[in-house]
Amino acid sequence: MERAAKIERRTKETDICVELHLDGGAVEIDTGIGFFDHMLHAFAFYAGIGLTVRAKGDLQVDGHHTVEDVGIAIGEALKGALGEKAGIRRFASAYVPMDEALLFAALDISGRPFLVFDAPMPQARCGEYDTCLSVEFMRALANHAGLTLHMKALYGDNAHHITEGLFKAFGLTLKDAKQVEGGEVRSTKGLL
Repeated sequence: MERAAKIERRTKETDICVELHLDGGAVEIDTGIGFFDHMLHAFAFYAGIGLTVRAKGDLQVDGHHTVEDVGIAIGEALKGALGEKAGIRRFASAYVPMDEALLFAALDISGRPFLVFDAPMPQARCGEYDTCLSVEFMRALANHAGLTLHMKALYGDNAHHITEGLFKAFGLTLKDAKQVEGGEVRSTKGLL
């Protein structure tokens, strides 16, 4: 059975379509924010997922609505693609060195949404992307996918490196945590 989902989200601020295939596929990203596209592509590549994102947002205001709503849509797609979560590994963690920066992510596909994000950004912008939006994206995604996600920048001086390392670390954790290793739900409760 294919582990995939498609989500369409339309508000007065954004129009978003996301297709996510947990077991691989093409990656096509167009949000209107170049740096964010680059981050989503890195995330999908290291997660080993197929991901299509088409987003039109009120970028004349700023990128906040677009970034947050893409996080919501990817989170909903991820939750849908995971289904009952039977047999998945569930837990994973990863360190990513990115030049002078060292980043960490730990993930539990728990059904209990929670984000810890400890990554101060030395610069306010990367291209047209406000670096303060990374936490908004991760929070929206974690909440709507039902993930417990911890992310930390252990150190770093460059917001580009910090942000990219965080997206890559998240991708690597998802790649491991989504792996199917059996048929049972991995929980002492018997339910995730």
